[in-house]
Amino acid sequence: MYKEDQKTELKVKLTKDIKKEIVAFANTNDGTIYIGIDDNSNIIGLKDAEKDLEALSGMIRDGICSDLTLYTKIYIENIDNKDIIIVKVNEAPNKPYYLADKGLKSSGVYLRHGNVSIQASEEVIKKMLLESNSNSFENNVSSNQNLHFNYLKETFKNHGIEINDSKFKTLNITNLNNQYTNLGLLLSDECPYSIKCAIFNGNNKLEFKDRKEFKGSVLKQVNDTYEYLDLYNKTKGKIIGLERQDIRDYPEYALRESLLNAIIHRDYNFTGSILISLFDDHYEITSLGGLVKGISIKDLYTGISESRNPNLANIFYRLKYVESFGTGIGRIMESYKKYDKRPLILDSDNAFKVTLFNVNYTEEAEKILPSNLTQEEKIVEYLKKNNKINRLIVESLLEVSKTRANDILNKMLTENLLKQIGSGKNIYYVLK
Repeated sequence: MYKEDQKTELKVKLTKDIKKEIVAFANTNDGTIYIGIDDNSNIIGLKDAEKDLEALSGMIRDGICSDLTLYTKIYIENIDNKDIIIVKVNEAPNKPYYLADKGLKSSGVYLRHGNVSIQASEEVIKKMLLESNSNSFENNVSSNQNLHFNYLKETFKNHGIEINDSKFKTLNITNLNNQYTNLGLLLSDECPYSIKCAIFNGNNKLEFKDRKEFKGSVLKQVNDTYEYLDLYNKTKGKIIGLERQDIRDYPEYALRESLLNAIIHRDYNFTGSILISLFDDHYEITSLGGLVKGISIKDLYTGISESRNPNLANIFYRLKYVESFGTGIGRIMESYKKYDKRPLILDSDNAFKVTLFNVNYTEEAEKILPSNLTQEEKIVEYLKKNNKINRLIVESLLEVSKTRANDILNKMLTENLLKQIGSGKNIYYVLK
């Protein structure tokens, strides 16, 4: 006798609604779904159970976030000469799970309540996120308990902050049982993670100029890496009016904050290194793990932030490495406000990448162009090296006025040398 209850769901046939039942069980409790049995316990069977099983596998894999493949078991069973599909769902650890096409909101998150699946409220979703975060990597017990903290203690001493066994507990470096947590592992001299830097000649990865890997406490890594990058952050002098102004290739705040963000917010469940690449015209830093669920890149611009490693963020805040929570990305963008170039921020499920552009690069490009080229030829040569150009760059490249730059670009459009892309302030040009 089959009957719907807290742990059982009956379905006559396979439909897309099956996903919300699976999500509900994963978010609430173990459950079983029978496909091919009606609400009155009658075994109806499925016309093509094999085809339905394949479709169901795709729904679970592609239609639900995060991946529930490891927490579900699906198979065909023959009862009374009729094929049905049985779906076993385990309550899963990384809640909340949600429908991929609906997102992390009430319409996408379901819970099991009695014999029905209901939408979760925003309050419940937030609670699940907090509970999931409390079981995060940094709070778990470190597998290595033979840790030393020479660099950490020296750093705290230099900042006038007392550090002792009691403070270790307060900062969650040790837990209530005096065991080192993974946060302790990250801050220890034995930290197994690293940052890999590569300096390249030109704007591609064909030729190395230098490379280094930084290890040890994450506090040591951030200091050593920044010092290394600062050596390559050249200063150019520019005469503005009667005054000379020295301008670094990369705004120092942007360089420092992008490095701190990568260390503080990366997903340490992945063992790979943070990767930094420095080219002639730009700098890239890639950390493992995308944004925390429920947070978008748009949220970052407005100062909304949810740290994956809040205890680590607190350490950096206490040391005044970061000035306040949630303002990093906005201030990186602000540091580029007076330039025509803007940082690029890319996010995927497994990586977060920040690209900063060398604000002095157009001046370097101008110097290497042959002096006997026409204005149009200089633009073409620039585009061969940089792929796209805008009016501001043309003004700087050719040392002409806004009106003259527009005239040259319009002439090249008429002659089918260039193609215009975008509109308004976002217009740029590429070779036709």
